[in-house]
Amino acid sequence: MPSSGSSLRQLSGREEVWKSASRRWGGNPNKYCGGGGGREKTNLEQMEGLNIYGNCGGSDNYGGVVRKRVMVVVDQTSHSKHAMMFALTHVANSGDFFTLLHVIPPTHKGSDCSSHYLANSLGSLCKACKPEVEVEALVIQGPKLSTVLSQVKKLEVSVLVLGKKRPSPFLNCLHGTSSNEFVNQCINSADCLTVGVRKQSKGVGGYLISTRWQKNFWLLA
Repeated sequence: MPSSGSSLRQLSGREEVWKSASRRWGGNPNKYCGGGGGREKTNLEQMEGLNIYGNCGGSDNYGGVVRKRVMVVVDQTSHSKHAMMFALTHVANSGDFFTLLHVIPPTHKGSDCSSHYLANSLGSLCKACKPEVEVEALVIQGPKLSTVLSQVKKLEVSVLVLGKKRPSPFLNCLHGTSSNEFVNQCINSADCLTVGVRKQSKGVGGYLISTRWQKNFWLLA
């Protein structure tokens, strides 16, 4: 298992080379989340009509229990953090791999310290909130959509979770919300179950969930 220190490696494409860094927080096989797994499974099965905890891509055997890889695309926005917490509390189970992916635009130049700090701080937060999952934070520079889709294939991700921004009626009339368009592209193109998540307002509660088969499913949680 890789050490918890950050390691820098190079990913090469056909014509360009993008920088990549990763950090991993190991799992603790002796710690389990009391009673949470059954509720989480029921919520997702009701949402999809599917049992994603079966034998699917990116899964492994963990003491007789199938474990999967959950990936969340994160950035500095509040809706991406809401998606991260949703994935941590409603999708990931004990022993699962939990990958945080932060993509730096290919045009970005200069220091990547803020990006690495973001990934490391969110990874530490996830590990503190749910020690029984194996957390990994990745920082990769490259085109956002193709980077996400390639990592889904490379890591054999079982469930991809992305945060959706609250739509603005004015912007939607003009050209739509670019971040939500990216989420929809991932939902339609990724080779795994992909979930778009938007946290409801405090007065309503719960989440609005979108997948390839269902749009704006209200999950009260």
